[in-house]
Amino acid sequence: MNATIHAFTQSLMPHLVVVPILLPLLTACLLLLLGDRRHRRKTGLAALATVTNLVVAWLLLRWVRQGDQPSAYGVYLPSNWEAPFGIVLVLDRLSALMLLVTGVVALAALLFSVARWHKAGAHFYVLMQIQIMGINGAFLTGDLFNLFVFFEVMLAASYGLLLHGSGPSRVKSGLHYLTINLAASSLFLVGAALIYGVTGTLNMADLAAKIPRVAAADRPLLHAGCAILAVAFLAKAAMWPLNFWLVPAYSSAGAPSAAVFALLTKVGIYVLLRQSTLLFSPAAGPSAGFGSAWLLWGGMATLAFGALGMMASQRPTRLVGFAVIVSSGTLMAMVGLNRPEVTAGALYYLPVSTFAVACFFLLAELMDRSRNPDPDAQRAPEDEEDHLPFALAEQELLDDDTNLDEDEEALIGRPIPAATAMLGLGFIICTLLVAGLPPLSGFIGKFAMLSALLGEPSQHVPLANWILMGIVVGSGLLALVALSRVGIRFFWTPVERSAPVLRTVEALPIVILITICVAFTVRAEAAMSYARATVASLYQPAAYIRAVLSEKPLPTPTNANRLKQSVSRRQP
Repeated sequence: MNATIHAFTQSLMPHLVVVPILLPLLTACLLLLLGDRRHRRKTGLAALATVTNLVVAWLLLRWVRQGDQPSAYGVYLPSNWEAPFGIVLVLDRLSALMLLVTGVVALAALLFSVARWHKAGAHFYVLMQIQIMGINGAFLTGDLFNLFVFFEVMLAASYGLLLHGSGPSRVKSGLHYLTINLAASSLFLVGAALIYGVTGTLNMADLAAKIPRVAAADRPLLHAGCAILAVAFLAKAAMWPLNFWLVPAYSSAGAPSAAVFALLTKVGIYVLLRQSTLLFSPAAGPSAGFGSAWLLWGGMATLAFGALGMMASQRPTRLVGFAVIVSSGTLMAMVGLNRPEVTAGALYYLPVSTFAVACFFLLAELMDRSRNPDPDAQRAPEDEEDHLPFALAEQELLDDDTNLDEDEEALIGRPIPAATAMLGLGFIICTLLVAGLPPLSGFIGKFAMLSALLGEPSQHVPLANWILMGIVVGSGLLALVALSRVGIRFFWTPVERSAPVLRTVEALPIVILITICVAFTVRAEAAMSYARATVASLYQPAAYIRAVLSEKPLPTPTNANRLKQSVSRRQP
């Protein structure tokens, strides 16, 4: 069976590489042609395209994992010009993993939106497909210019998704989000221009080959361009202090939009990891390891800021926004250490944290609705927080073993509503994943990273590793306290409200994301093996460079050949 799937995928290569970009683009065009009132047809088409995108990502991941070489590369030349002169798309283990993560989150968000969010504004499915196209393109592109193009496509769609559903909070946070991303895009162009002025290329593989040969007089300008370029990626990756926009924007967005936004910070992490291992590898000469220290200490500051933000938040959506910052800070710090064994643990942790945060955004929407079942009611202001009632703690007349209900009466044998039980169980599992507690995959990912930080018993552990370990452990403790507090407020606080009414299509994506996280726990060794193989190829970029620069365009008759053939036919 595996051989058949691999042979089928091999027959479609390398054209299958461009499908994750073309499929959502064509789907968005068809959705626009269907009009605004054909909701069922648009829902069916969007669902079919999203499922197909996930299947294609799964096939691509199986292809890179089962290639004949230790690290298989799929190179596609859309313009049929060889690199570095033409556009190039590159598939490897890292990009295939990110495509699969994108496909899973996109499918979960789309299923959740079917209940009601797709009708809250215009062109929701169109914006979602364009968002998927931009994210997939950013993971597949092999040059900085097209990275900028897909970066802008992704951001343009996110502007619409953030404002989807309207409301003053979305407009206010959307303006901040738009401003910071426009500034980041401007820095992106400035940095890319400086790099091109020094090296004469924007192709990543070609840059990796040319950076070691850059003249000493030009190297400071190259580093300046890379630093400016990195600021744009760090803003998207939510590095402190460039992350002030994230929590207001993500907490104001609709639940399916916020779930997809969990991928946007991972785009920044992906680019930082790609550039640090490809452009600034040990073979880069004087530029080797450029910016690693900034990533390490900036990631630790981001991690600490996110953990404190979680402690200061009581609304679930804001708390999950800070959880995104915690995840991003953890990954940045681990990548900044520039050690393969640490990066392998980070690659295992990346999809798990992404799925957990996306699931938490969906749960937060249902939790808010359970407290305010009126869908037309406005969300409470940020400073309006519920207070814990301490009346029960002051009761001294009841036996200590007595279980009470909302009316402070003995609760014996009463069933818990299925919707409430589902929300509570989902909240507990997401808490374990975000806080990194056993036995789920969040703990395995953090344990893999922390054990790699310590290294062998005979090795000297640097002070930075101890500091990072303390911040990671402390952030997990603070996350547990903050999430437990919110769980008590939403599930144990005695207030007068009926059981929430949930639709199956809203529970299904939450079950899917949690099941995948559990599968990462059960199949932890296989996932870690894939992560180690991915890191091995990342830290030995010679194969990547050779695969891209050696790819030749398909032979086609040139105009000169056609002219010669035409003249030869006319001659007697």
